[in-house]
Amino acid sequence: MENMESMPRPEIILVADTVAREKNIDREDVFVAMEVAIQKGARSKYGAEHDIRAKIDRKTGAIALSRYREVVPDDAIIENEAAQLPLKLAKNYKTDAKVGDFLVDALPPIDFGRIAAQTAKQVIVQKVREAERNKQFEEYKEKIGTIVNGTVKRIEFGNVVLDIGKTEAILRRDEIIPREKFKNGDRIRAYVLDVRRENKGPQIFLSRTCPEFMAKLFTQEVPEIYDGIVKIMGVARDPGSKAKIAVKAEDVTVDAVGACVGLRGIRVQAVVNELQGEKIDVVPYSEDKAQYIVSALAPAEVTKVVLDEENNRIEAVVAQDQFSIAIGRRGQNVKLASQLLGCDIDVLTEEQEQERRSNENKVRQRFMEALDVDEMIAHLLIAEGFSTVDEIALVDLSELSEIEGFDDDVAKELQNRAKEFVAKRDAEFANKKKSLGIDDQLMGISGLDQDMILTLAEKGVKTLDDLGDLAADELIEMLGENVISQTEANKIIMEAREHWFVDEDNASDEEKL
Repeated sequence: MENMESMPRPEIILVADTVAREKNIDREDVFVAMEVAIQKGARSKYGAEHDIRAKIDRKTGAIALSRYREVVPDDAIIENEAAQLPLKLAKNYKTDAKVGDFLVDALPPIDFGRIAAQTAKQVIVQKVREAERNKQFEEYKEKIGTIVNGTVKRIEFGNVVLDIGKTEAILRRDEIIPREKFKNGDRIRAYVLDVRRENKGPQIFLSRTCPEFMAKLFTQEVPEIYDGIVKIMGVARDPGSKAKIAVKAEDVTVDAVGACVGLRGIRVQAVVNELQGEKIDVVPYSEDKAQYIVSALAPAEVTKVVLDEENNRIEAVVAQDQFSIAIGRRGQNVKLASQLLGCDIDVLTEEQEQERRSNENKVRQRFMEALDVDEMIAHLLIAEGFSTVDEIALVDLSELSEIEGFDDDVAKELQNRAKEFVAKRDAEFANKKKSLGIDDQLMGISGLDQDMILTLAEKGVKTLDDLGDLAADELIEMLGENVISQTEANKIIMEAREHWFVDEDNASDEEKL
C-alpha cells in the first residue's frame, strides 16, 4: 500500500536549514534526526511494538508515515505480531509476497501532543548533537600528526585541558616535558597524538614529548624540510634534556645539517626554546651504517665499528678518554644513538675490545685443540655463543645441526668429540685433585673452572680459606693476565668468604644460648 499524501510543510525545511547552518552540520543529518523524532512520536501514539517509519520530503517538507511488517516463514516463531507476519497471511495482502519482504501500510499524518512534541524535540537535539560530535571527530581525526595551538582552560590532576577552538583537547601529564609548568590562559603548541570517539564527544590527545613533535617543529622552522629538499630520517628524544635528529639532503649540494641549524644557530634555537631548552644534536644521515653510527655517537670519537646485523647489535670502540662521552650522562648519549639507529649499541674501550678479542682467541684455540677442528669451525661455534667445550657436549644436538654449514653428521661428530674430551678431562682432574689435596668446596665457586682450580692448587690455594685470604690483585696474578677481570676476582673472593660470616652468626647464636 502506498503512503498517504501529506501536506507540504515548508516550516520543516526552514527549521532543517536553520539548524544545519547554525550548528555547521550536514543538512541531511538534521532531516534524519527529525525523521527519528517523528517515528518516536508516532510509536508513542500507535504503540512501541509497531515498526513505524517516517520520511520527510527534502523539497516540500511533507511527512509520510508508514507501518512496516516483515514477512517471515510460516513455521517461524513470531516474536512481535505487530511487526512480523507469516507468509501465508501476507499473501492475503500481497499475492507475490515472499520471505524477507515488508508489507508497507500508510498511516495518516498525526497531530503531535505536548508530550510527543517535547520527546521529538529532545530526539532532534540529541541527534543534532551526535552529528556535531561526528563532524568534530572527522575534522580532528584528519589533524592527527599535526601541531595545533591551544589555550590552557584548566588543569586536572596534572593533566592540562586546552581550548583548541571548537572543542577541548587533553595534554596528559606524561606527555608534558619535565619541569614544564602551565597556568590558565597560557598559549601552547602540541602534537595531535590520537583522536578517539567517545559518548561525550571526540577526545583529542596531545603530546609535547613524542619525537614527532620535534620533527614537526623542525618542519615549521626549516623551509628546506617543508619543501622536501631535506628529509628527517630519524628522531630520538629524552624530553626536556637531550635529543638527536638525523637529516639527509636529496640534493648533494645542500648542507642538510647547516640548513637545520641555520645562520648562527637561529633555526635550531627556535626549536630548543619551544622544547624548554632541550639540547639537540643534528646528525648527518648516511647509508653507510658504520658512518651513521660514528655521527650518531658524536661528540664522542669512535675508532672502530663492528656490525652484527643478524642480532641487530653494534659494537662501537672508543679510546679510554672518550668512553664517558660516548655513554653520556646516565647513559643518555648511547641510548639516543640506539633509538636513532633502531638497534642496540655496545660501547667498548680499546682495552676492553682487545681483552675480549684475546679471550675469543683463547676459546678458539681451546676448541681447535679439544675438538680437533680447524679455525673456521671454531669461529662458527663462537659466533653461535658457545664458549666452553662442556656447552657443546651438553647442548641439544639440533642446535648444533642448525648452525650454517653444519649437518646432522658434523653436529653428531662434534658432540661426540666434546663428550670424549670432557670425560677425559674430568678423569684427569679427579686424579690431580686427589693428589694435590684440593677441597671439594672450591668446586662450588662460580667463576672458577677446573683449569683455574688446578692453577691455584699448584700455587698453594687449595681450600675456601686459602682463596678467601687472597686480595683481588693476587688472584689475578696467580691465574695469569687477561683470565679474569678485577670485578670477577672480587666476586670470586667474596663468595669464598661467605662461610666465614655464616660461622660467625652460628657462633653468636650459641653464645646467646
